[in-house]
Amino acid sequence: MSTATAESVAATGRVLAVVGPTGVGKSELAERLARVAHGEIVSADSMQVYRGMDIGTAKTPPAERGVAYHGIDLVDPGVAYSAALYQAEARAAIRRIVGAGRVPVVVGGTGLYVRAALDEWVFPGGSAESPRRARLEARAVEIGPVALHRELSQRDPASARLIHPSNVRRTIRALEMAEEGASYAEQARGFAERRSFYPDVRFIGLTMEREALYARIDRRVDEMLSRGLLEEVRSLLDAGFRSGLTAPAAIGYKELVPVIEQGADLALAADAIRQATRRYAKRQLTWFRGDPRISWIDATCLDPASQAEVALGLLESPTPPATGAPAPGTWRLGPRTDREGRRA
Repeated sequence: MSTATAESVAATGRVLAVVGPTGVGKSELAERLARVAHGEIVSADSMQVYRGMDIGTAKTPPAERGVAYHGIDLVDPGVAYSAALYQAEARAAIRRIVGAGRVPVVVGGTGLYVRAALDEWVFPGGSAESPRRARLEARAVEIGPVALHRELSQRDPASARLIHPSNVRRTIRALEMAEEGASYAEQARGFAERRSFYPDVRFIGLTMEREALYARIDRRVDEMLSRGLLEEVRSLLDAGFRSGLTAPAAIGYKELVPVIEQGADLALAADAIRQATRRYAKRQLTWFRGDPRISWIDATCLDPASQAEVALGLLESPTPPATGAPAPGTWRLGPRTDREGRRA
């Protein structure tokens, strides 16, 4: 990768984003791009914000980081953290990186966090522990979800039409926004429109054939266990962070808690981690495949260096190349490339 090529990316003032399913190799690609483009990493992973959850969230080890990292190790496990809090953190990091004349490289598979950082999204101002939210939650318990939804219908009919009466969490959120003078319905329209917050954002998506990705996921679970994932879970339990480890999103942690606490079978727990990770990868692809701004690289037959070469070629284009929307159910989300990165 030439110095001139790297400098051309750095000189544009662009924000780069590397997205895709878990286990596909996003972190290594982002690290390579950041190194050659004089950039810094901004993690967009909802689990990497937690301190001490290192092996199971696949954080790049400090010794392997060639650039500065942001958006990781922000709070203790179990502490409430939201996309709104992440948005403020990520945008502050991007502002600092750009101000220093460097390139922000946002990388992660949490689609909500990627869009919170890079798109024109406005979140309600209340925190997860605000008095307003506590009052609305108590109201939901008192009158029930249907009656609460009826109150939303009277106050904000457009938002109520978008929310099922049984979805108490969203009903509360919509009522909270209404009390703040905002609208859940207007926010939802903004989500659908995909308007970038920054003037020049380039999205690179990394994917590969399903069986190849599944094999990578299986190997990664084995590697995590060999590197001490069970001991990491035990240490976090001893530190009093059980609630953070048993949350639904804590793949790789919640499956191992019974092994430690109840003597459950480790091999079965490892299988459960593999299956949960595969399902998560499918959900991630479903999220990202609807975004026409993403230029996809099929990494099935490409080594990391070749992936970076192809990505940089895409980034040099004056406008994002159109790779076309994938057919429903496919896993190869972009043009097929051979081992040299040529389009087949």
